[in-house]
Amino acid sequence: MSAREAVLRVREEIAKAVVGQDGAVSGLVAALLVRGHVLLEGVPGVAKTLLVKTMAATLALDFKRVQFTPDLMPSDITGQVIFEQRDGSFRFRQGPAFTNLLLADEINRTPPKTQAALLEAMEERQVSVEGQAHRLPDPFLVVATQNPVEYEGTYPLPEAQLDRFLFKLVVGYPTSEQEQTVLARHHAGMDPHDLGTLGVRAVAGAEDLAEGRKEVGGVPVDPRVQAYIVAIARATRESPSLSLGVSPRGATMLLHAAKAWSWLAGRQFVSPDEVKAMAKPTLRHRVQLRPEVELEGVTADGVLDGILASVPVPR
Repeated sequence: MSAREAVLRVREEIAKAVVGQDGAVSGLVAALLVRGHVLLEGVPGVAKTLLVKTMAATLALDFKRVQFTPDLMPSDITGQVIFEQRDGSFRFRQGPAFTNLLLADEINRTPPKTQAALLEAMEERQVSVEGQAHRLPDPFLVVATQNPVEYEGTYPLPEAQLDRFLFKLVVGYPTSEQEQTVLARHHAGMDPHDLGTLGVRAVAGAEDLAEGRKEVGGVPVDPRVQAYIVAIARATRESPSLSLGVSPRGATMLLHAAKAWSWLAGRQFVSPDEVKAMAKPTLRHRVQLRPEVELEGVTADGVLDGILASVPVPR
């Protein structure tokens, strides 16, 4: 079985536990292929946690979850040096960051100091404690969730933190048919906390991801498509609706995301269609609306739609 076939089977396995949310599932898989991190935004109860937990099970990855709260300390994530009384030595005790898949639940409920503890882990794939660097496992993916409707007691993520996320995926409500399927499963005795009873099993592993990453890296991108990505990024910086446009890092992330999307679709090269498909998930959290525009009900996705419609598509 090829690496691509193995990775595609992950989506089929996740469907045993999670109904719908195909876009979020595909986005998480694409992020793993390019070593990206993901911010999931959605109201409580739309299966964000179940989705991440199930994906870890299908890939046989180590999984840890941290519930972010106002009193969470950086050492609660990275780990700390402890004193061993029996022999008078100091030993580093690893925190939950030492895993393959870290779920940072409700990341905007913890103060900026603790949010920042994830920055080094996400960017450098290591943590520094007492001046000593400790490498994190490979693969390492942070999936953070946040609730878009509650603002009391929350700390908005700063731009530097948001920029570390490859995607911001919006997890919405299921369709009427999908919701009926969810109810039918629960009526039949489904226990979302016991994935084994749902028939979820590991269908791919770290070696499949490594091979997939290698193949994604080799997907050709025509210079005209690269220029198209740059034109989109530059258009965000010139938009009268935005006070902050996409940085060169954002353009680079869009390139990698489009390559992963092309590979998952079985295409031999990146076309403008893959760039368009990945533009909003990759860029929506990297732009900032002007306050007066936001008051008028304009959204980042709406501005990006306008930019994608106006930037000439290479032929």
